[in-house]
Amino acid sequence: MRYAKRGPLRFTSHRDFARAFERALRRAGVPMAFSQGFTPHPKISYASAAPTGVASEAEYLEIGLRAEVDPGELRAALDAALSPGLDVLDAVVATGGSLADRIEASRWRIELPEVDPAVLERAVSAFLAADEVRVERMTKQGRRAFDARAAVTSIDVMPAVGPPSGAPAVSCAILEMVVRQVTPSVRPDDVLSGLRAVADLEPPVPPRVIRLAQGTVTAHGAIVDPLEADRDGAAIG
Repeated sequence: MRYAKRGPLRFTSHRDFARAFERALRRAGVPMAFSQGFTPHPKISYASAAPTGVASEAEYLEIGLRAEVDPGELRAALDAALSPGLDVLDAVVATGGSLADRIEASRWRIELPEVDPAVLERAVSAFLAADEVRVERMTKQGRRAFDARAAVTSIDVMPAVGPPSGAPAVSCAILEMVVRQVTPSVRPDDVLSGLRAVADLEPPVPPRVIRLAQGTVTAHGAIVDPLEADRDGAAIG
């Protein structure tokens, strides 16, 4: 399944979403399969959840069922059972192979209000010119330093979108980038830390981040939806 986190619900943590999704499964009457043992759990597997506070159009999960259902009906029932802003967008039959193995990179969009696009262009040029950009982040294993440059396969400054008619003119630089899944993971805020390290780019207000896509990367840099391989499935079970 592919689902989205939109609007204020981008602040939903992964744990909060997991609880909401399990409640939605019960409300929708989905015939879930459960694990064995003293405390059975519904068979749900999540793939590379976006950080809390980040919106996404491309979050993925797998569920195991004990009976066949129609994917379209399942998608609609779960979408109706979730709060608006947590939206189930697609469901297909898993025909084999791990979903996680089909996700090797993400495309991100970062909006930087009050940042001059020309300033961002210079920062991106410095980032691309560097062989390595070391950043630090606190992880479960403590503070770690790692290279934010190697995971970025493309990074571009996009044309700025003007304010609505009658609204005051405020600069808003827009960055799009493709970042490969590596260990430790390189997140959008790590790339922003890298831009600060190489070019002193310091956004005056918090950025707005959205994940646009996840999947495998083609030779031309496009992201292939991991559900495409299963697109011909007719039932889930």
